[in-house]
Amino acid sequence: MTVLTIVLGTPFVLGDHPVRWESGSALPRIVRGDAEESATPADDTTGTPSASSPSSSSSADALQVAKPWKAGMPQWGVQLYWEEEKGKRSSTFIENQARKHAEYLIGLGANSVSISFPFFTEGITSNELSAGAKTPSPQRLQRVLKVFEDAGFRTTLRPIMDEKSLNPPDGWRGNIEPASRSAWFASYEEFLTPYLEVAEEEKANTFVIGTELNSMEGDAGWDALVASAEKTFSGEVAYDANWDNYVAGRINMPVSHLGIDAYFPVEVEDTAPVETLVDGWNDWLDKKATGPLPNITIAESGIGAMDGAYHAPGDFYTKRAVNPTVQANWYTAVCQVVQERQMQGVYWWSIWFDDDPNTKPDDKVASRLDFAGRPLTEKAIKSCFTSDYAGPGTDTAS
Repeated sequence: MTVLTIVLGTPFVLGDHPVRWESGSALPRIVRGDAEESATPADDTTGTPSASSPSSSSSADALQVAKPWKAGMPQWGVQLYWEEEKGKRSSTFIENQARKHAEYLIGLGANSVSISFPFFTEGITSNELSAGAKTPSPQRLQRVLKVFEDAGFRTTLRPIMDEKSLNPPDGWRGNIEPASRSAWFASYEEFLTPYLEVAEEEKANTFVIGTELNSMEGDAGWDALVASAEKTFSGEVAYDANWDNYVAGRINMPVSHLGIDAYFPVEVEDTAPVETLVDGWNDWLDKKATGPLPNITIAESGIGAMDGAYHAPGDFYTKRAVNPTVQANWYTAVCQVVQERQMQGVYWWSIWFDDDPNTKPDDKVASRLDFAGRPLTEKAIKSCFTSDYAGPGTDTAS
């Protein structure tokens, strides 16, 4: 037990939950052209889509996934993380930015995208959940979602609790303890409902009702919350568990699908071959179950392009010497595991919405987890996304 505690606990100190501390967002209901739309900057003050907008009739152009996702196909995707810049980004900008990301993902061979957005709490024991200054408006979320829907992507909406007020790394979203759980769930339902309405209006495929909320898993409050969500949203209601809780025992959540935020540490040298990394992942997964895992999606996975990253793949904060091969080999190994264990797919963490995915990361300021603009990793992703893997229940791809 002592050894298991050390193994499972160490990555929390190093960072196995890599969303930035300062991230934070939450979105209310979207109605095209309502009052907030007229409050956008001068280049988009009317609320009317421009000629280049994907909302306009002239926008039915070349952006189209090569093989649109259908039930049974693998989900080859990316987590697109969006923090709002209030008053700094016009609606035209955000639509064009969404199109830029869609084009980039199509080039990688992706067929799925998950739009992650943060929301706020006041502290570890707080009962209140709310939007904040970095929250994209309802109108803007719908515009972005529509770009991906029109391009043929499978779409997921995924709220993530911001951690800035939780005093990380000791405090994080996985160890919150609300003073009143009933009040917490009531606040959470009020917050989520507008997002669920948006997801339903745009016919998103999945809504993630919670992410990495270890200490709240199994609470009876989820039953009413999920039931309410399913009345509003007709798609798949999912929960994304953190990797440590996934392997430690049953994830007791009343949802129709379970994803894993998978940052399994593998204690090997930077020169370790892909096969060794695959073995390391399988050792972790075998703690839960051996053989195929056709009901599981890797909802979030990634690693820093740096020396020593295999020991703590989700370490967002450390910046050691850049090592692109470490990241590329990890992506190749994870993809191999997804296929051999016949999982539903993988979503790579992450691309920041305001970034240009076609440019090389500035390693003086960028997270080592950034993969867009790193040629070796992009090659690994494209090889994964364009493989012969047909999806869960099929023969393992070579």
